[in-house]
Amino acid sequence: MARAPSKHGGDQPLDFRGFLSDLQDRKLSRKDKDKKMRPQQPNKDIPKSGDFGTSFGSEDSLPDAASEKDLGNEYFKQKKFKEAIDCYSRSIALSPTAVAFANRAMSYIKIKRFQEAENDCTEALNLDDRYIKAYSRRATARKELGKLKASIEDAEFALRLEPHNQEIKKQYAEAKSLYEKRILQKISEQEKQNVGKLDTKVNGHIIQPVSSSTQRKQMTAVEDHTKINKSGKQAWKVSVQELASRAASRANVLAAQNITRPTTAYQFEASWRGLSGDRALQAKLLKAIYPRELPYIFKNALTVHILVDIIKCVTTFFIDEMALTVSFLENLTKVPRFDTLIMFLSSKDKDDLAKTWDEVFYYEVIPIEFAEKLDNLRTKYCLK
Repeated sequence: MARAPSKHGGDQPLDFRGFLSDLQDRKLSRKDKDKKMRPQQPNKDIPKSGDFGTSFGSEDSLPDAASEKDLGNEYFKQKKFKEAIDCYSRSIALSPTAVAFANRAMSYIKIKRFQEAENDCTEALNLDDRYIKAYSRRATARKELGKLKASIEDAEFALRLEPHNQEIKKQYAEAKSLYEKRILQKISEQEKQNVGKLDTKVNGHIIQPVSSSTQRKQMTAVEDHTKINKSGKQAWKVSVQELASRAASRANVLAAQNITRPTTAYQFEASWRGLSGDRALQAKLLKAIYPRELPYIFKNALTVHILVDIIKCVTTFFIDEMALTVSFLENLTKVPRFDTLIMFLSSKDKDDLAKTWDEVFYYEVIPIEFAEKLDNLRTKYCLK
């Protein structure tokens, strides 16, 4: 039996088209609403490009790390720093990146929460130890926290990575100037304390009941002390740099007593420079590192100067610890860009390395296993 046509059969295509049209209208309405809720056009008081993007994720997608970071960038540009921090925090929770940590650090700096900024920059550098802006922002945070020496080290390391960056040069100069002023202030205060103690002692003698001739002698002694003090003060002004250098050296010696194993190139260089001039302590720092960790510590941040310095240092304990020395030399060759660094050695450094292999690593009682390894390593270090 023939089926009777539905009484609504002719209206179905029209209803379906209407349904699609209604969905489209709702979608457009939602987009308009989202645009109104977004931050407005940013102003110019923002960090440099390269850190902060301007695009949002797809409106129809669920929040992800990149879109949260981008939204944080937009809030930052509107100087809504707390909202930006919330977005960066969500981005980090979804997928931590060096950029997200560094951007959140910049937001913390803007609201003067410098300890949080320092912590975030450290996290960023743990993820990427060549991220220049993380060094720069941590230098800013540490300067505000009064950690001037650490601030100088951050700025100095950033300059090693980007020597012509004028902004970082200015930052380094400011931190160094503040550090030197602090040292001079401490020296000045110590001088005043010493003079005050001496003056009190002299005055103590003066107020005692003594003869007039004794008083005249004491007054003469006070005048002589004043003259000596003035001339000494003049000499002190002349030797300010020397005193500052001595103070820094004492600080480095104290810091050397607690050598810890570095996990990044920045930590290694900071400790290595602090122990400059003392091969025994530098050797102690090296021995705190597992040789196999060298490629992961330095990544792409090893410099020619540090490479040559390490080689010179391992020669100091070669005879007593051949296996450790060879292990260091082998693992240094696995550091990224090692071959490039060797190519850029100066003529003097190349001659010194060849001399090291000929005079230090050529030893009559070297076991055959080490002798063979050193011969193979010579071709990598000396290129001949």
